[in-house]
Amino acid sequence: MRIERVVLAGGGTAGHVSPLLATADALRARLPKIEIAVLGSEGGLEEDLVPARGYELTVIPKVAFPRRPNGAAVRFPGAFRKAVARTKDLLDERDAQVVIGFGGHVSTPAYLAARRRSTPFVIHEQNARPGLANKLGARMTPYVATTFSSTPLPHAQVIGLPLRREITDLDRAGMQAQARTQFGLDPDRPTLLVTGGSLGALSLNEATWAARETLADAGVQVLHVTGRGKAFDAAEARAPYTVLEYADRMDLCYAAADLVVTRSGAGMVCETSAVGLPSVFVPLPIGNGEQRLNAADTVAAGGALLVDNDDYTADWVRDQLVPLITDRARLAAMAAAMRAQQHAKAGDALVDLAERAVEEQA
Repeated sequence: MRIERVVLAGGGTAGHVSPLLATADALRARLPKIEIAVLGSEGGLEEDLVPARGYELTVIPKVAFPRRPNGAAVRFPGAFRKAVARTKDLLDERDAQVVIGFGGHVSTPAYLAARRRSTPFVIHEQNARPGLANKLGARMTPYVATTFSSTPLPHAQVIGLPLRREITDLDRAGMQAQARTQFGLDPDRPTLLVTGGSLGALSLNEATWAARETLADAGVQVLHVTGRGKAFDAAEARAPYTVLEYADRMDLCYAAADLVVTRSGAGMVCETSAVGLPSVFVPLPIGNGEQRLNAADTVAAGGALLVDNDDYTADWVRDQLVPLITDRARLAAMAAAMRAQQHAKAGDALVDLAERAVEEQA
């Protein structure tokens, strides 16, 4: 049965919003007349990103599960009931045939509202270690998709992470010279990409900049995406060294690079796999350890290295990174190993799962 009306729920961070938007694009590509509504939370990135991509967004107040007994815990039951009721109203207004949730505060009300009206719902979990909303939701639906094989959710089907077509269709080798020129780099030098995401990673920034002389001596140039508010003047670097606060064309950054040093959020792990970019993953040293788990498959396959945050220093760049980025044969083997880990059709697989949910419900 073809889907005609769908509600996508998720938000707060790019980790939830990006696969949501990639799935919306996959739905629209397969079903041009489909009606897509997106449910998000107030104050999340979705407030900007969803309308910019051309999708209608409805927001509900952010209702976070209380972690300790305080005033918020007292107010939580009433606020949560209101969020579920508001979400059910949206599903009723849209006559939704299926809900697809990506986690975050908004997804739990979406799952419960869908269950109340006997609407099938599909869950996609981005990280190797699932969030609270998807842990709860996975107990109530057989339609569960994950990015990584190690994610401990019932009924899980591993499909990878839905990615935008700028990434899945990227010809990295064919675009390399053009991308380097666009960033003011030498088309023929080994090129290191450093990025900590939109917020940046100060420790990666500082260690790489401290190793600039070592990199220059090895003939290595750098494309450094520092994060907003963290840019610095690289005029004194002896080799080409381009600094950006933010890159709105990460596909070109990937095309320019021979190797990337980055955090191992699910999106970054999957995007570098999709484009076959050898990686040095430096997991975020705080949180629940999910970034280390996210990188596990690519590291085991030989496509990436895993380095503790405290170990990524100028000395490590000299002793480990420089020999790697100047070894073309090793980089080629790592690129092949990364590509072998990709799930290029994850968006289509998630649409398949949603269509199966609707068919079986009918």
